[in-house]
Amino acid sequence: MPARHSLGVGGSHQDHEADMANPQMAKRMEADMRRRFWISFTLSIPIFLYSPVASNVLRFTLPSPVPVNWLLFILTTPVVFWAGSIFITGTYYSLKSRKLNMSVLIATGVLAAYLFSVVLTFSVGGETFYEAAALLVTFVLFGHWMEMKSRRGTSDALRALFDLVPPQANVIREGKEIAIPVADVTKGDVIVLRPGDKVAVDGEVIEGETAVDESLITGESIPAVKSVGSRVIGGSINQSGSVWFRAVNVGSDTVLSQIIKLVETAQNSKAPEQRIADIAAAWLVVLAIVAGLLTFFGWYLIGGATVLTALTFAVSAVVIACPDALGLATPTAVAVGTGIGAKHNILIKDAATLEQVSKIQAVVLDKTGTLTKGQPKITDVIAGVGFSQDEILRISAAVEAKSGHPLSRAILEEAKIRNLPAAVEVKNFQSLSGLGVEAVVAGRPVLVGTEKLMQERNVDTRPLRESITKLLAEGKTLMITAVDGKIAGVAAAQDPIKATARPAIQKMRALGLEVAMITGDNKKTAEVIARQLGIERVFAEVLPEDKARYVKELQAEGKFVAMVGDGINDAPALAQTDIGIAIGAGTDVAIETANVVLMKSDPYDILRAIMLSKATVVKMKQNIFWAAIYNILAIPVAAGVFYPAFGISLRPEISALLMSASSIIVATTAVLLKRVESKLAPS
Repeated sequence: MPARHSLGVGGSHQDHEADMANPQMAKRMEADMRRRFWISFTLSIPIFLYSPVASNVLRFTLPSPVPVNWLLFILTTPVVFWAGSIFITGTYYSLKSRKLNMSVLIATGVLAAYLFSVVLTFSVGGETFYEAAALLVTFVLFGHWMEMKSRRGTSDALRALFDLVPPQANVIREGKEIAIPVADVTKGDVIVLRPGDKVAVDGEVIEGETAVDESLITGESIPAVKSVGSRVIGGSINQSGSVWFRAVNVGSDTVLSQIIKLVETAQNSKAPEQRIADIAAAWLVVLAIVAGLLTFFGWYLIGGATVLTALTFAVSAVVIACPDALGLATPTAVAVGTGIGAKHNILIKDAATLEQVSKIQAVVLDKTGTLTKGQPKITDVIAGVGFSQDEILRISAAVEAKSGHPLSRAILEEAKIRNLPAAVEVKNFQSLSGLGVEAVVAGRPVLVGTEKLMQERNVDTRPLRESITKLLAEGKTLMITAVDGKIAGVAAAQDPIKATARPAIQKMRALGLEVAMITGDNKKTAEVIARQLGIERVFAEVLPEDKARYVKELQAEGKFVAMVGDGINDAPALAQTDIGIAIGAGTDVAIETANVVLMKSDPYDILRAIMLSKATVVKMKQNIFWAAIYNILAIPVAAGVFYPAFGISLRPEISALLMSASSIIVATTAVLLKRVESKLAPS
């Protein structure tokens, strides 16, 4: 048995979490635990039937070919030193690292009962404790097996992500198509993708056109059309056409690998509540050992009990005090919570974030791409004196062709729809962050951008003031074009609001959250959209680099603030906020900067993340409470405090059964957290 395995089962929960997060390791560990339990259980049946408990309680004696204590010694030894070896090995490594954990308590109880029985067997004789040692191992193994089963059920989303990676990829090497393991694909390789194939790595289409199902990665149910220049995501499924694409990100750099890493990290991390539980568990180990010693000497020296009676109470006290349930209280809830989140395309970076999301008091929402689709369309083109609509679009498109802004793409798309010819050569292009762009087109200086940019450059907008006012009142975003320092025209765009944005905001406000919108848009346009969404606080005409300042403004008011953005232009604000939430299909910046990544680009997922966090925190506190109360009440009973007055006592094997039951109950109540899934379903 590898040391890691021993520590994982009977040792630190941190190691256990790491092992259980790996699907293959978790499967092997559970199979091994199941095998140990059944062998231990099988041997424990005759051990119990031949034990003094059976003869005293059941009033019958089975025939034995050898002295009964010898037979019990033969049957119990493999239970203790094979089935229970994980606890003994875990104790060795725990003491070697100068730590006290659950393994120490279990091994202490088992070895005390076993070794005392061995002494009686080969010396003075008498009633032994073999059945206590065997049943203690059996019950604890059963508890760990049930815990593993419940925890393994929380990793379905993670295993599903692992399964998305195909085993092989068809790569062009030296002009020939060959199949190689995905692990051997290198950056720059050209990969052939046929209908039904899974995309092996992230890449860029260089030939062909197809539709790709990316729902398991991004949550978008409609297949995405891919043509030359389009990006494909590893793990998505090709549907209709055949394409060639060049590998861009491979191995651990792919979006899928980063998502898997996020989920693993979250399930392995510790919430602040868990740190408190760990400290309590460590002290409980000390308390259990002290309680065991005090129980033994109290009964033997003060109570005048026999060594056998004193040892019975001492072993029971040590066993029942085992803080297994306390150690499981939050890790199981975290594992279930992060697993549910991943299943719904809500990626939470760590356990601390999962807990802190429940504390959010104010949410700042970036407009473009968060509340709106981020795909604006041109709705109106107004030409000034001396210009036509087509000419305004042609000049604007020439400048915007060098920009990647969504509004730039809207102008280019409209020019393409109108079949406008390309403009003449463009020189001295410059992007003006948050304001617009400028360049020289056919020797004439051109500005395309916001009204604020026109004011800064002293461009008189009065000739088109009536049209500008009307378009702003309709909630449209304006791109004003100036040529030779004079206004030439205005293009108006409208970015559709996402269907789930308004109901999500309404429910967030119903939870008592303050909701604010932040945008670089004109104030009048921003206010129109805010009214449509039911948002009262608006930060408009904000440059990307200034967004963090407005987050600080809310924090200065004493609020715990979450910022929601696309993870690119909003990166500084996401880093400044208490909880950064990136909405979008997992860009590198989003994953690096944000605490939470909402893969589906659905505003309602903000509410789902908050609801999931609140439910998980409630479950953590419930588990810690019940685990702590159990130990506080159980130790005095097991130590025999109530035996003189009420005749209430617990044998070690019963204590082991109750201790295992408490662990199973905690794991089971954590799994009940899955009931919150019905509330996370699409509205």
